[in-house]
Amino acid sequence: MATEAKRLKVDESSELGPLEHFLQWCNTVNLVLSDKVYVSKEGTVAEYGMLAKEDIKEGEVLFTIPRSALLHHGTTKVSALLEKEKSSLESSSGWVPLLLSLLYEYTSSQSHWRPYLSLWTDFKTLDHPMFWSKEERGRLLKGTGIPEAVDTDLTNICSEYTDVVLPFITRHPDLWNPNTHTLELYTQLVAFVMAYSFQEPQEDEEDEEEDEEEEKAPNPPMMVPMADMLNHVSNHNANLEFTPDSLKMVCVRPIHKGEEVFNTYGQMANWQLLHMYGFTEPYPSNGNDTADIPFNDLYKVATRGVQSDLDMQLMEEMWELLSQMMQEKAAFVFGKHGCLTDTELHTALRVLGMSKEEFSDFKENEGWEEDDDEDEKISLAFSNEGLLELKPSWKGLIHEAARLTLGSYGDAVEEGKVSVSERMLIEDKAALAGLSSRQQNALQVRYGQKSILNKVMELTQS
Repeated sequence: MATEAKRLKVDESSELGPLEHFLQWCNTVNLVLSDKVYVSKEGTVAEYGMLAKEDIKEGEVLFTIPRSALLHHGTTKVSALLEKEKSSLESSSGWVPLLLSLLYEYTSSQSHWRPYLSLWTDFKTLDHPMFWSKEERGRLLKGTGIPEAVDTDLTNICSEYTDVVLPFITRHPDLWNPNTHTLELYTQLVAFVMAYSFQEPQEDEEDEEEDEEEEKAPNPPMMVPMADMLNHVSNHNANLEFTPDSLKMVCVRPIHKGEEVFNTYGQMANWQLLHMYGFTEPYPSNGNDTADIPFNDLYKVATRGVQSDLDMQLMEEMWELLSQMMQEKAAFVFGKHGCLTDTELHTALRVLGMSKEEFSDFKENEGWEEDDDEDEKISLAFSNEGLLELKPSWKGLIHEAARLTLGSYGDAVEEGKVSVSERMLIEDKAALAGLSSRQQNALQVRYGQKSILNKVMELTQS
């Protein structure tokens, strides 16, 4: 019989068969849960969650998961086959081995993880924007960057399934069936991995002689039963720690009896939370919220008033060089306390303000010399406080670029301010509750982004 420490606790008022079944399974795999917490659907911010039965001190371990209980391509029943044919499973996402594991385990009545996977009977609780209609995404999320990100996701998912997964499962009809393991199920499992998986942090390499030209690939995602029951807030009170033998959820600040235990998915803006996890944090609680000013908006503003062909040609040369320097970054990112991509914004503003001679010297010298403390100076210059003190020409470019970006949301924007109707909805809890969950989440993303852009405009007002 399991000791009291290992006998997992479920809310006594709960009649959720799948949850009880899962907790019994946790006992069999030696997942140890503290007596001070329990899992429930009642009293949590969303779906399943974990609540404190009594006060918990900082540093206490809430539960411990042995690595044998983790679900990934190395622990699944089909692991040997996946390892044997791994060269044929390579893709840009790096998720195919885990997704094939989930396709098999989710549909197998004999799966070791069936009690765990049965918590998600049809994935209808997942409400990522990828499951919204294209029209709904465009209408509710215009300007946020999410519709474009979802279109890219869906294209990549379809290509990955068609080019990599389908040929593989067709070669192994004893384990997978294209009629069962469809693109629709594959897409649902991608969302499941987006919302619930964990990635083990990279170990710090002590050997500095590693090949610096080739970045080490991130660890593949894995499913972590129990850890994925915890909901997220930016101001979290628990954190997942990785050890060689197990994973441990540790309390990082005191939790009082009756409070929910929250993990963190990282420093995530609301648009990222909605895109990857299907939810948002209510305004203004997400301290990690951000808004983007696209590079192209700054370029459009910079070229206003340029009349001569020679000046336009110079501006185009400047922008072409900046685009090469910025590489894949497509926007300047602003947070609640200033610009998070301050170095890139500083470079762009400095180059766009050059004369023809200065730009020629810049190209010839391949940049400019920087002071040892240049990064710190730039960071301060593009903080909220620093924006007030920028040179007028730079403030003007940022101000007008922010205004142009605000106009991309497609709703009522008067002098760059968020619309009155949105502010009223955010402040009126009853009215907010009358919206659908999709409308609420979209509003939180839009309002948070536009509030940041509006603040940028205020700070750069001439």
